[in-house]
Amino acid sequence: MSALTKAKGFKKSRSGTYLSMAGTAFGAIGVAKRLKKARAEKDTLVLIDATVSAVAIVTGLAILYRELKRLGDDDVLLG
Repeated sequence: MSALTKAKGFKKSRSGTYLSMAGTAFGAIGVAKRLKKARAEKDTLVLIDATVSAVAIVTGLAILYRELKRLGDDDVLLG
């Protein structure tokens, strides 16, 4: 199996999914800071933008969690 084939398969692996979830959750830190700053400055537009970003992060984590469950269902050892 070539290295390129392994790299393409990593994204659909358990490890790749966990890594994606961690990266998405890490992005939530920046959004939380923007929300806090927008509230302090009473900047409605930035507050709306940060809220939409937060919803996107929650949705992304939900999709990754669903993918993780599907990978678990396909796993012979778990099943």
